[in-house]
Amino acid sequence: MSRKLKLIWDFRGPAAQKTAEHHVIHLKEFIAIKKTNLDITGSQDFNDMHSIAFMVVDEAEMIPVRDALKPHRGEVYVEPAES
Repeated sequence: MSRKLKLIWDFRGPAAQKTAEHHVIHLKEFIAIKKTNLDITGSQDFNDMHSIAFMVVDEAEMIPVRDALKPHRGEVYVEPAES
């Protein structure tokens, strides 16, 4: 089983939340066009002035996706714990 990587785009400023939410729409379009192995996307708000959009990819897919979409940063994806 390969690792999953979370590619992250940071948005800052008063419109950060809306911008991150809109960016997720484009990430979903990319997934549909390229038929990536995973379809995990989302946005997260840290405060009124900082939000992120993210996309999770298999490690084997990371380089072509990174080169195409130019994320700001990345990290190893950890599955959320089930409640």
